[in-house]
Amino acid sequence: MNKIKAGIRRLQFFWLAVALLSITTYVLYKVAFTIPTENMMQEFLLFINPISSSILLLGIALLFKNKTRNVMVVVLSFIGSFILYGNLLFYRFYSDFLTLPVLLQTNNMQDLSSSVFELMSIWDLFLFANVAILAVLVARKKVPVVGRLKREPVLIAALAVLLFLGNLTLAQTERPQLLTRSFDRDMIVKNIGVFNFHIYDIFLQSQSRAQRVLADSSDIIEVKNYVQANHKEPNPDMFGVAEGKNVFMISLESIQSFVIDNDMEGQEITPFLNQLKDESYYFENFYHQTEQGKTSDSEFIVANSMFGRGSGAVFFTHAQNNYNATPKILGENGYYSSVMHANNRTFWNRDVVYDTLGYDHFYDVEYYDVTEENSVGWGLKDKEFFEQSIDLLKEQPQPFYTTFITLTNHFPFELDEEDKMIDEGDYGSGTLNRFFPTVRYMDYAVEEFFNDIKEAGLYEDSIFILYGDHYGISSNHNNAMARFLEQDEITPFDTVQLQRVPLFIHIPGHEGEVIDTVSGQVDIQPTLMHLLGMTTKQDIQFGSDLFSPDNESYAVLRNGSFITDDVVWTNNTCYDKETGEPLTEEEQAACEEFAPRATQDLEFSDKVIYGDLLRFYEPDNQDLVETDSDDEE
Repeated sequence: MNKIKAGIRRLQFFWLAVALLSITTYVLYKVAFTIPTENMMQEFLLFINPISSSILLLGIALLFKNKTRNVMVVVLSFIGSFILYGNLLFYRFYSDFLTLPVLLQTNNMQDLSSSVFELMSIWDLFLFANVAILAVLVARKKVPVVGRLKREPVLIAALAVLLFLGNLTLAQTERPQLLTRSFDRDMIVKNIGVFNFHIYDIFLQSQSRAQRVLADSSDIIEVKNYVQANHKEPNPDMFGVAEGKNVFMISLESIQSFVIDNDMEGQEITPFLNQLKDESYYFENFYHQTEQGKTSDSEFIVANSMFGRGSGAVFFTHAQNNYNATPKILGENGYYSSVMHANNRTFWNRDVVYDTLGYDHFYDVEYYDVTEENSVGWGLKDKEFFEQSIDLLKEQPQPFYTTFITLTNHFPFELDEEDKMIDEGDYGSGTLNRFFPTVRYMDYAVEEFFNDIKEAGLYEDSIFILYGDHYGISSNHNNAMARFLEQDEITPFDTVQLQRVPLFIHIPGHEGEVIDTVSGQVDIQPTLMHLLGMTTKQDIQFGSDLFSPDNESYAVLRNGSFITDDVVWTNNTCYDKETGEPLTEEEQAACEEFAPRATQDLEFSDKVIYGDLLRFYEPDNQDLVETDSDDEE
């Protein structure tokens, strides 16, 4: 015992650093991440889980000698705080934790600068208070210089491992099969800690890389059988109604369904979209299914009827896989396909992915006249973007399939005063307050685009699909959102319902209809294919034709939550869809019925992507093709 006490005294600076980093992490959990706990065990796990990782990280300093060791304690404390700060900034917008694929998307960083500065706060300096305390002690020579360490580094590393194993054992007892729920990052961080989560994430990413190398042609068979068993035959009255027509696929940045047919203190938020709803097939229970990849995820999902990754973005991690994407399919059927997006062609790796998906051309920022006067926030204003796109459209051969990606209604929701058509809100959140004018501006820009399309003679022989790409207001603004919606609070049930985004399918000559079937972005590809008169029976798709009489009212989100007509499942709780109240255990049969399918949808989609399984599959004849499974990516 005396030896232990002596050892602690010798390394008292090290243990002070461990205590400060652990306390900083715990405070961050409670104040910034607001991680909820339901019982004393969960609170205990939240308190202890930073300790093992702090010991392991700072223990690296013990490999150094004398004064250098103390300096390294300060340096490693800074690294630990910097990791926490990166997660904090990311969480403030995405309500999620950083993963390795996101960190590797470094070529996006220059375009994110305005968003990052918006997320910063003077209070963030607290995260580095531990570093400042340690640095002052070292600078003032208040820290004793300890001689050579022999067994201490090994013993401390062993202690860190033992503490982590104890933490994990308790966590597995509290939440069985914890590490199989890699999509639920909040739960993993709550149980094993943010630093240990990052180590676990690195393991997962290496595992997903290995899946491609180990995959072979037999792996696609189970997936094929699964998706084709769930295939829904098209509605004969709708099949081919848009055959040969031009396709306008318009991605509405950051819009959520709560703005449709709504007003802000008497000011209509989306007057044109409200009108378009009355002239279109409008799906009021349509959900985005993106995760960390946001807009790029939505592009991928819509084009492939597969889910994005649970972490990072497919556009980066699996950019050169084989896909049977909509542009490729339509290209084989006489269509010219393009993307119009006034941003850098390398942003989100689009220059690579668009070739993979089969697009014929990418009209990036170089095709647009972008000036300081016609830009705001992330770039070219939506009205200018659509106006300049008309001449590019006229150049294209017909029929064409063209995707438009808007920019103005993007966090941090900046807008010039002359473009504000409604006032900012007053709900206690600058982000939500600014959201309303930028949504209103986007609505106006889309209206002008429709007018220009009609003047250009492109309207009558086209079909228009407008969809929200992902949420704009994260759960970090729940208090403000509750004020706007005139609710006491935003519950987990409400959070899922706020993932609804608009979907309009506008076919000139068709009367409008509001459709309440539950659906998601994976359903767009098969729905469009059938409207164009193309069969999808042989395709690997995880969505269904929304007009099919056999279509099920169902959607699964990337985080594992799912929704039907009757229930919402999220955060391990089954809610009654009508009341929003949790169901009793005896009433949860409806959730139990769909839970296996939700899990299988995500797992099989991941299997296809991680293993690049479509390289083994020829959709035209369903034959498995011989491909070397050890090909390099």
